[in-house]
Amino acid sequence: MAIWTVTPDKHDSRRGRMRGPLFDEPCALGKHGVVAEADGREGDGKTPAGTYPFRKVFYRPDREEAPMTALPLEPLSPELGWCDDVESEHYNKLVRLPFGPSHEKMWREDALYDLVVILGHNDAPVVKGLGSAIFLHVAREGFKPTLGCIALEKAALRRFLRQVQPDDQTKILTG
Repeated sequence: MAIWTVTPDKHDSRRGRMRGPLFDEPCALGKHGVVAEADGREGDGKTPAGTYPFRKVFYRPDREEAPMTALPLEPLSPELGWCDDVESEHYNKLVRLPFGPSHEKMWREDALYDLVVILGHNDAPVVKGLGSAIFLHVAREGFKPTLGCIALEKAALRRFLRQVQPDDQTKILTG
């Protein structure tokens, strides 16, 4: 098992580095930096510190070839979403659209979720309000901050996917 470490930059906690076996790449982090997992809240824009497994990879098949990876892999479709409604029984879970409660669309117009890895944050068990949809996804140009996720350049994310193993984990540090 390998640990993929995410360390915030000392001068700008909205940016950092993701390091693993033969891997060292810049990444974007939450727009409000990194927070201890227990202090995170839904919609706070912070990346939760902690150690998390990699659950599954989704890719957008109309834009990307299926990546080479040992992780579970599934193509995205327009009817997939992720529930972020703290009152819903489906909170922090993949849902099928249309879906009434608040949710995030996984099939996006931008390229952020063309490749996306679901992290095992707040899912075993789910604690309502502790935060949802913490992903590893494609970075915006210039590594603009995320809403709490980790984001890598697409080429770096593809390299990561070739290397990561099912029992690996990511460890997000507070700095």
